[in-house]
Amino acid sequence: MPRMKMTRRKMILGGTLAGGALVVGYTVTHPLEVLGAALTAGGTEAEPGPFGPYIRVEPDGWVTIVNPQQEMGQGIHAALAAMIAEELDADWDRVRIVTAPVDFTRFGVQATGGSNNVASHWDRLRQTGAAARAMFVNAAALRWQVPPRHLAVQDGIVSHAASGRSATFVDLLVDAARQTPPQQPVLKHPMDYRLIGTDRVRRKDCLPKSTGQQVYTQDIHLPGILVAMVAHSPRFGGRLAGFDDRAAREVPDIVDVFAIETGVAVVARNTFAAIRGREALSLRWDDSAAETRSSAEIADWYRAVAEGLEELDFDRFEERGDFQQSQAGDIFKTTLDFPWLAHAPMEPLDCVAQVDGWDVNIWSGCHNASIDQVHAALSAHTIPGRVNLHVLAAGGSFGRRGVVWGDYVVECMRIARRTGGRPVKLMWTREDEMAAGYYRPMVHHRATIALRPDGYPADWRHHIVSQGLLPVGPNAQNYEGVAGSPYFVTAQVLDCRISTPDVPVPVSFWRSVGHSHTAMAMEHIIDQLARRAGHDPAEYRRVLYRAAGTTRRLAVLDELCDRAGWGTPLEPGWARGMAVHESFGTIVGQMAEVRLEGTRPIVRRVTAVVDCGIAISPDQIAAQVEGSIGFGLSAAMYGAVTLQDGIVQQTNFDTYPVLRMNEMPVVETHIMPSTNPPSGMGEPGVAPIAPAVANALFALTGRPTRRLPFLTGTHAIQLDITTA
Repeated sequence: MPRMKMTRRKMILGGTLAGGALVVGYTVTHPLEVLGAALTAGGTEAEPGPFGPYIRVEPDGWVTIVNPQQEMGQGIHAALAAMIAEELDADWDRVRIVTAPVDFTRFGVQATGGSNNVASHWDRLRQTGAAARAMFVNAAALRWQVPPRHLAVQDGIVSHAASGRSATFVDLLVDAARQTPPQQPVLKHPMDYRLIGTDRVRRKDCLPKSTGQQVYTQDIHLPGILVAMVAHSPRFGGRLAGFDDRAAREVPDIVDVFAIETGVAVVARNTFAAIRGREALSLRWDDSAAETRSSAEIADWYRAVAEGLEELDFDRFEERGDFQQSQAGDIFKTTLDFPWLAHAPMEPLDCVAQVDGWDVNIWSGCHNASIDQVHAALSAHTIPGRVNLHVLAAGGSFGRRGVVWGDYVVECMRIARRTGGRPVKLMWTREDEMAAGYYRPMVHHRATIALRPDGYPADWRHHIVSQGLLPVGPNAQNYEGVAGSPYFVTAQVLDCRISTPDVPVPVSFWRSVGHSHTAMAMEHIIDQLARRAGHDPAEYRRVLYRAAGTTRRLAVLDELCDRAGWGTPLEPGWARGMAVHESFGTIVGQMAEVRLEGTRPIVRRVTAVVDCGIAISPDQIAAQVEGSIGFGLSAAMYGAVTLQDGIVQQTNFDTYPVLRMNEMPVVETHIMPSTNPPSGMGEPGVAPIAPAVANALFALTGRPTRRLPFLTGTHAIQLDITTA
């Protein structure tokens, strides 16, 4: 079949003024020079144009904005496009968005994650839009012989009020292309925004998703395409000792069976044959280096490490004072245990790859597209510039597609190298994704806090035990949310440490990362300290926030108490619980109304207050908060990946349940007004919901939560009967 070549110019930009299209953008400088050098090896130069690659004004009046980040349901395409459209003064109803190719020379390192996409593009994309706007204004000023400051732009029309003249972007397109873009374009004051901050900024992918036209990896069907599945070791760290593929090769439509680094690949002409062929394999595994313990045994080890009964190296991430000089009296002790968590997106892992000599084409919903491009090149024995990675939308991810060593992309490449140039689609089933990793780490927190006579912390010792998320450590992501906490402000003595055990279970980033457990630890501890001292939990936090000078947290707390009716009575059997937490530059306060139905928590309402800087799309922010609460509450209620003899016991949503629609509370979202630059919103709403519910349960029962999830397979609530 003919080799599929990259068509970046045709698909995205079309040249400087090809077909009358004006391309405008801002050059990219990125600190990852080593990665950048690898990515540019063998690559193309940046598209020529007045200023780069982000905007194309079409001859029919539509403005095409190129989105350099991956869309996985979070609505990032609309937020990034709105930054450009606002400064350009384009007609939002005539803005379309396309996904950028993976190209370091034009877009820098393309990696979607960490809730940083809006923040990291805020200046660059606004400058892009403002520069393009200036070029159209200058073109009109020259044509009409008037000063540029006398011209106005709105909805893609440049106008001169004094003479009544006006011209559309299309009318000015050729002349605008001849202008030199300003190096420091004048940006709007937030008070002058017409688009940003309004409900006009809504997703532009609703129609294709509602009508089935959205293209996902599963929709890629190329001539001669094959389907591959891999049999992985049932135990982490297990190695293939041997296999018998004779029965598998007897299955109709099986094309090939062979061993790869991660297991045995079965390649077939269709999905059903690949499934049947894999089931027919006879496999032998060497478990000499595999994990064979149960999750309960590993959790006991973690507790022993934190208690000092087992030796394991640790790193201090916060320290002051001398415990030998401590004069504090009342001692509070607590522990919290968190299980491994699966990402469990609706779309399991999949990837399409085709290798033709040095040239590689990949189609997949990649988080870290630039990094995956490098990994793919290494796997195909080529250079990154010869790897054309088509980034597709993903049906969720929550971090699973962002594993930094590109596990599933590399696995697909290893198979594609063996298919003789035919494209192959690697498919993981739900069971594969549940059993083969990656997960949010299992974590243990242990805190010992000496209290002053007024009930506030005098000494605080905190020990976290967790696998590292990256191969080098210590990983700050494991203790983010504890380090630098305002709740340490009154402590004269502080000793915070982390131990990183070596466990073969593969772990990686999970939505909200370390905050997924540190928020629960810190916010639940603070509620216990407040009630131990006889203080109102809100007022207890206020004292600490004022002392720490965290005015944003204080404002969020005050707004939350006002909006949620803190201090007003509820019906008998109901209680409120609060949590206020900062992550990714955003502060989120949540208050949950909870009751117990037998031993089962029922959450009927959650009030959320968000300080995320300038709100580009209030509607999308509210959607992210609602989705985050559903996601976080699902994990808090049910989420747990457990091992028995080293084998994962969860296989699908029957054994790894998620929150159902009838369990989803009503969510009210309130956005704090701000003129600060925008911060992240994809993840910050996840972390506070578990402690908010735990604090409500504590108010109801007087018993703290010692471990998550709240419910086990037998729906028994995980409350500790004793208090420390």
